[in-house]
Amino acid sequence: MTTAHAIPPRSLAPWAEVVPGYGRVTVDVLMTIPDDGHVYEVVDGVLVRMAGGGNRATRIALRLGGHIGAYVDARGLGVATGADGVYKFPGAETGLIPDVGYYSADRLSLIVEEEKPIPFAPDLAVEVASPAQDSDDMAAKARIYLRAGVRLVWIVWPQSGHIDIWRAGVVTGPVEALSKSDTLDGEDVVPGYSYAIAELFADPLRPDNQR
Repeated sequence: MTTAHAIPPRSLAPWAEVVPGYGRVTVDVLMTIPDDGHVYEVVDGVLVRMAGGGNRATRIALRLGGHIGAYVDARGLGVATGADGVYKFPGAETGLIPDVGYYSADRLSLIVEEEKPIPFAPDLAVEVASPAQDSDDMAAKARIYLRAGVRLVWIVWPQSGHIDIWRAGVVTGPVEALSKSDTLDGEDVVPGYSYAIAELFADPLRPDNQR
């Protein structure tokens, strides 16, 4: 543990809490923190943490990540990552871990150290919001992604069953809010990809297939 310092305002990373007792850290620290039930990220050199996801959020993230992963693997489009894939943003000591990330195959050559954080922002970042995170929290995170070069951000809201779509060049707010009657579209980021939102939110273990 490094030297303690004053905890910065929550506005630094409103979707998380600042970890007390740490000074400035590098993104590499995320590769060394033991599993303790929290998810850690680094924002401008400050270590922050979130509680692990619940059953619904975890299931949705895993389902979507598996669906995207199978699609891009079969077509050689790129690489999908899960909720332990650390992306270090260029020009900043910031490393975020999207619930699902994706980057295109032509960026593989930029990775020279496989045991280090991925040295760029993903092309697509997906965040599945927890009940403790509100729209302002996740908007702040979406803006950090977009300013780092992410081309498409999906914020998934399990409680309400909708998905906010953020696109590069627009940081004022989501450009669309999709409901269960809509379909996710990979646009030009994941060409040809689509997924019915009702299927993503479906719970096959419930007798009435309640969504």
